[in-house]
Amino acid sequence: MLVLKPWSADDLWVLRLKNLPEMTEHLGGPETEEKVISRHERYVGMTDRAVGCMFTASRDGEIVGTVGYWHRVWQGEEVYEAGWGVLPGFQGQGLATATVTALVAHLRAEGLHRPLHAYPSVDHAASNAVARKAGFTLLGQVDFEYPPGTVKASNDWCLDLRA
Repeated sequence: MLVLKPWSADDLWVLRLKNLPEMTEHLGGPETEEKVISRHERYVGMTDRAVGCMFTASRDGEIVGTVGYWHRVWQGEEVYEAGWGVLPGFQGQGLATATVTALVAHLRAEGLHRPLHAYPSVDHAASNAVARKAGFTLLGQVDFEYPPGTVKASNDWCLDLRA
């Protein structure tokens, strides 16, 4: 069974694993240790669930990845953006789709009904497949800035949390 747990001060090691070159290939490459620590502090500080939350995803008590959502304005509309990642050693087992599906269920249970978007790069086949399998609709290709200062061709996937 997959369990989502809000990010805690003890989860810095997870971000360090997610910062490996093979985990950041489609995200602009590894971040500096200072940026990893800053991201960790930001995740710990995400306490207003209407604004966003990061989670660790565990199976049988072992952390297998992360998933989260955060508020943004996209094309003039207030939406949530979702992001996810499965740690090396757990990839290819359907855990990313299960993690995103668990996030969607959580958001619906919390009554958070903004559209949920994801913006994987067009060449990231695995993340695009996760979005499709988790019930997102492909709206098309967009120019998306991530990391800051880098614009890349991405797919805009959207899931209506009211459905």
